[in-house]
Amino acid sequence: MLRNDLPRAPGRRRFLRNTAGAAALALLDWPTAARAWTVSRSSPVRVRGVVRTPAGGLAGVAVTDGLSVVDTTADGTFELVTTRERPFVHVSLPAGHQIPVNPTGTARFYRPIVADGAEAEAVFDLEPLEESDDRHAFLVLADIQTEDATEMAWFHEQTVPDVQRTLGGGRDHVFGLALGDIMFDHLELFPEFERGVSRMGIPFFQVVGNHDLDLDALTDERSTATFQRHFGPPWYSFDRGAVHYVVLDNVFWHADGYLGYVGEEQLAWLEADLARVEPGRPVVVALHIPILGTRHLREGDETPWKGLSTGNRDALYALLEPYRATILAGHTHENEHLFEHGVHEHVCGAVCGAWWSGPICADGTPGGYVVYEVNGESLQWRYQATGEAEDHGLRIYPAGADPAAPREVVANVWDWDPEWRVTWLEDGVRRGEMTARVGLDPLSVRLHQGPALPPRRTWVDPYPTGHLFYSPVGEGDLVVEATDRFGRVLSAAVPAPEEGVTVPGP
Repeated sequence: MLRNDLPRAPGRRRFLRNTAGAAALALLDWPTAARAWTVSRSSPVRVRGVVRTPAGGLAGVAVTDGLSVVDTTADGTFELVTTRERPFVHVSLPAGHQIPVNPTGTARFYRPIVADGAEAEAVFDLEPLEESDDRHAFLVLADIQTEDATEMAWFHEQTVPDVQRTLGGGRDHVFGLALGDIMFDHLELFPEFERGVSRMGIPFFQVVGNHDLDLDALTDERSTATFQRHFGPPWYSFDRGAVHYVVLDNVFWHADGYLGYVGEEQLAWLEADLARVEPGRPVVVALHIPILGTRHLREGDETPWKGLSTGNRDALYALLEPYRATILAGHTHENEHLFEHGVHEHVCGAVCGAWWSGPICADGTPGGYVVYEVNGESLQWRYQATGEAEDHGLRIYPAGADPAAPREVVANVWDWDPEWRVTWLEDGVRRGEMTARVGLDPLSVRLHQGPALPPRRTWVDPYPTGHLFYSPVGEGDLVVEATDRFGRVLSAAVPAPEEGVTVPGP
């Protein structure tokens, strides 16, 4: 999440609130004399090329340099005038075709612009699928965030096998999204992530996060140089079935820190990209920093924190208004669903939990990833806790686990959204719905609260979360039952008070 707050544990929340002001001052008081550099003048480059299959050229495919967008002609050819500043030309991969991959398994939808004078060429060869991809799936891996060889080994020993188990034998029409903070500043470990992608065996698209940047870069544009060498452009789009997917870079780097912000070039490109998408279609946008989230509200602030939200989100809301939009974000190491401005924002729990310090995120969500299944224009999702069964979706605490509610049972239903129904049963008789309240997950308190906890990351604190549910104690055997918006039912028995708060497996 936030890089700069790591050594400042006592004032962690205050720092998060104050980051925005410090960043704004840094932008206004830019020390240009001390940080001079030479800017090369742009020269136009005309890129000619073709998008083709073994049967011939593909018409109507969007081709872009990340700013201008053109369509291929009837024979699949295109011509795009760009500049030497643009490193790539890339296509919006059309539905009904395989996702081309690099040798590592990451998606390859781009070509470097290699100019011979003022001319360049780019050829994209695509393979048609044997059957429709209207039914497809994708896995969202947010905040893998490995800092060293030990944590990378845990990724390979825990996450990769769990993904393989989830996929089983059904890997057709499945892709992955690494939702930023793939690394924890140590970008030399990118090849080990790529090795994990190769082992998982599905094409992966990457989102850039604030910990994936070149920290010595003096401008936002140069901060993604290493990321781009491995994964290509930081913003792009593609189609699978009826869904249009967009990847954005909303981490604005100003050499002394970052803000949640989508630059003008991206917005111009996004407007041109979405102009080719029929209104009413589902559009899924993947980025790193949440658009809005509710963290600030749960921490007692009315104004969103600039390090944890996207400052110019209204521009995105306006562009997405004609569509049925889902926004996927990570960054905050918690899981929540927010429905604002006609958009479903899904802030996804972290693969690394609370920075590889234990089995859960700071809101009590287990370390894990999100599984999305798409059927036509319908999207369904579920949270997959690493190392757990598919139906592991809630954790129950006996009365007394939350000191603020000593006579109440507590349930953490981490993938909850307003369409869920959470009820409690006593001796098999349904007694009523549980009450949602903002609070601290008791296991997170046990593992994370205090200056010496957790041992590997002592700056981690429990987060107030909105997916805690409370009910009276009752006299008989108690069971909590949660039904999601898709009709799936999860249940767990309430443990006896003497069992206390147990720590899940290693």
